Amino acid sequence: MIASAKISQIPEILIMTHACRISMEANGIYQWTTEYPSKQAFENDIERNELFVLQPDNEIVGCIVVSLFMDEEYTSVDWLTENTKNYYIHRLAVHPKHQGKGFAQRLMDFGENFARENNALSVRLDTFSQNKRNQKFYEQRGYTKLGNIFFPKQSEHPFHCYELVL
Repeated sequence: MIASAKISQIPEILIMTHACRISMEANGIYQWTTEYPSKQAFENDIERNELFVLQPDNEIVGCIVVSLFMDEEYTSVDWLTENTKNYYIHRLAVHPKHQGKGFAQRLMDFGENFARENNALSVRLDTFSQNKRNQKFYEQRGYTKLGNIFFPKQSEHPFHCYELVL
């Protein structure tokens, strides 16, 4: 079941994203840091009703942010659609012990369907240039790779931006 996240769930969400960071680092992917994703980021997501959790059996196994807010870093990207009604996916995570079971697909299906139901032009996101698994995941879903953006506090490497026209 995918539902809106609650403030009381943030500690469990942070444990899950910490496990994701450790797992990525074990594979040489330094995409997330000890400061990101942060408690404050998730609190802001919940305040805007943009954070959703996947709980198949009362345990949070994944999360996704589906937002209308366009980060400043995205303004330099040559997007495929107008910057009018686009949804942005952030902080997609599935606990490492639950990966490979289709949960990321379910979360993305949810985000894309949410955007369609709200008459969006497209779904946009970014993923770390060193995370080839994520790039393949989004490309297999029909996303088009566009320009690069940088988050210097996270990495010296770029993040690739992707868009799915609905």
